[in-house]
Amino acid sequence: MKRRCTVPMWAAKVGYIVMSLLFMAAGIGLMLWPGLSAVLLGRVFGAGMILFGTIKLVGYFSRDLYRLAFQFDIEFGILLIVLGLIVLVRPRDVMNFLFIAIGVAALADGLFKTQIAFDSRRFGIGSWGVILVLALLTAAVGLALMFRPWESAELMTGLLGAAVTAEGLVNLCVAVTTVKVVDHQWPDDADVIDADDVRLHRLG
Repeated sequence: MKRRCTVPMWAAKVGYIVMSLLFMAAGIGLMLWPGLSAVLLGRVFGAGMILFGTIKLVGYFSRDLYRLAFQFDIEFGILLIVLGLIVLVRPRDVMNFLFIAIGVAALADGLFKTQIAFDSRRFGIGSWGVILVLALLTAAVGLALMFRPWESAELMTGLLGAAVTAEGLVNLCVAVTTVKVVDHQWPDDADVIDADDVRLHRLG
């Protein structure tokens, strides 16, 4: 039997890590310099969401060992691509829509990552608590961004930066701790794996 190709798994994991770091850097940049051009922000974040959404789709179909990090990424990947396209094609009032788009993305991803945290606990992954805290923080910041608690453009841009930073941080944590790639992974008829299978794999 031919072994499963691990190239898509590695591509998804590395892509997740790189995009997470870029999102964190962009978020910190927004918090430090909230007066950046709205058009520039729209182009950067629109392209970033499309790229990250594509990586998420690759991750979903890569079938890594644990099947945790990418389990919701077909839905969330499509959502990110759609939001990114809208941001790119709406040059007018881009900041208002960007607040909503990033807020929706952060809230949705935070909720998805909350489920991943509980699934990670079932798999015996020790970092599940960290994932849970970061997921709840991301969801909370995303929700706040959607409701726009301040009128000040600079304060809202700073909150946008916080949401993007939280989004990058939770994705980085999930990618590093739950994406397991093994060279000797074999495809199976059901193409599924459960927690008991993982424990047996660890013992083996």
